Amino acid sequence: MNWQPASGCGDDCRPGDAERAGPVLAALRVAGLLGVLVIGLLPAALLRGGALQALPRAILAVLGVRLVWRGPAPRPGSLLVANHVSWLDIVALYAVVPVRLVAKHDVAAWPGIGATAGRSGAIFIDRTRPKALPGTVGEVAAALRAGRSVAVFPEGTTYCGSERGAFRPALFQAAIDAGAPVAPVSISYDSAEASFVGADTLWASVLRVARVRRLTVTLVAAPVLRPETGAGRGALARAAQSSLGGGGYRLAA
Repeated sequence: MNWQPASGCGDDCRPGDAERAGPVLAALRVAGLLGVLVIGLLPAALLRGGALQALPRAILAVLGVRLVWRGPAPRPGSLLVANHVSWLDIVALYAVVPVRLVAKHDVAAWPGIGATAGRSGAIFIDRTRPKALPGTVGEVAAALRAGRSVAVFPEGTTYCGSERGAFRPALFQAAIDAGAPVAPVSISYDSAEASFVGADTLWASVLRVARVRRLTVTLVAAPVLRPETGAGRGALARAAQSSLGGGGYRLAA
């Protein structure tokens, strides 16, 4: 397993041809985001469960991002596995499904997102400590057994366009150990400007998203996979990824 997978996607994945918002609208969106974070961080630090969905929904709203969910809602205690395109993936998942997120440890420092993730019980991975992975798998399995859904991005990093990374199988072991269903979720955007790849910074990506006139993120739930006795995590990872089809960046229909 590649503990620190690298994406071949970079700034050239974003052609910059999206319809632009005017400078006033873009500035209002950024100001609105800062206002949401200032007002919403304290409640996010105090509230639990479904109440935490208010903050990510507000973040999407002030940035002008339309959220579309298609398919059945996964039942509690599911391992949600999704392709990874942007930091907006995390916001979108939190906006629609109460989950614990498995994320790299530096996400904890992201304004708004980190606070929401931490309060909702995020499981942070330090990729500089590969020996800690079995403990993380055990923590995810325990959460699934307790009836909590857990969301994972098995590619291990972000991709955009037609580029996709292979699903790493390690965390699928948690679903096998817990006897939990695996719920694949495809995430796609109608503009490549949402892609958070290469040497991009969070702030630069926020500004770029704010400058897009219209942006839609679509989450599509694929049929649930139920690990059988003796199932291998590698086969389960491949089945989950193949069920997603083409996530990432799609032109609007």
